[in-house]
Amino acid sequence: MPVKHPKIAVLLAAYNGTQWIEEQLATIIGQLFVDIAVYISIDPSVDGTEEWCAAYAALHQEVHILPAAGKFGGASRNFFRLIRDVDFKDYDYIAFADQDDRWHEDKLHRAICAIESLEVDAYSSNVTAFWSDGKTCLLDKAQPQVAWDYLFEAAGPGCTYVMSSNLMGPLKASVLDNWQLLQAVSLHDWYCYAFTRSQGFRWHIDPAPSMDYRQHAANQIGANKGLSPLLARFKSIHNGWWFSQVQLIASLVGERSDPFIRICLKLHRKQLVKLSFSAWKCRRRLRDKFLFFLICWLAALIGKQAK
Repeated sequence: MPVKHPKIAVLLAAYNGTQWIEEQLATIIGQLFVDIAVYISIDPSVDGTEEWCAAYAALHQEVHILPAAGKFGGASRNFFRLIRDVDFKDYDYIAFADQDDRWHEDKLHRAICAIESLEVDAYSSNVTAFWSDGKTCLLDKAQPQVAWDYLFEAAGPGCTYVMSSNLMGPLKASVLDNWQLLQAVSLHDWYCYAFTRSQGFRWHIDPAPSMDYRQHAANQIGANKGLSPLLARFKSIHNGWWFSQVQLIASLVGERSDPFIRICLKLHRKQLVKLSFSAWKCRRRLRDKFLFFLICWLAALIGKQAK
């Protein structure tokens, strides 16, 4: 009697992806001990991504291309479109995928084993960043979760996310209910983690890397390593983007009534100073707790809170 494998819908957002998408799809289709269906949504591209994906899907029955839906302008809107338009009723799990990484062959099997054995609703993992010159670096996102980290950061790269159908039903409903407001959310993975934790679902972050996370000039969000990414992130805070996203996500996931969250929804000088002393429950990593403290004080001093 054949072994019944879990059925997984993999959501892949593509844009100008012909350079690496074939290698990525090979590692997705080659996953062990699972039944895969890949759904690809393509932001209008200039490198022939649409034509290449159509030809690939014609040769691989597990790959499905969603109809053109206009310009998204970023991965977040593209992933929200995938959540909205893909029918999940026949799937046990749903996973996100970027177009340019390399998955370990047991990535999904390991995720499902963790979800089932730990009795959680969602999974993410560390990754190994790699560059074209052969350099690699472990990106560690697996520090213990704290009370409010989900309002200030994601659970790691969204391309490691695997979510149960039990979670995906309410998450999809939230996307449908908040469709217009979600167009202003810049990071879909941050929102999905925030929704999950705020609604009482459980999330596991695996310290073992599950994939190779490609770094290149076109990364929308890459490895936070070195001075340049740090400066870019400080700029996003200085110009008000980061705090605006905190406010928007907190509002969307329905956390307005909590006294602590009301501080986050104001973020004037007095609230920022107060928030700085809660850094230990706002970020997971020790270094990030110190940076959070400094950022709140800097924002309070220079007056750049939110757009």
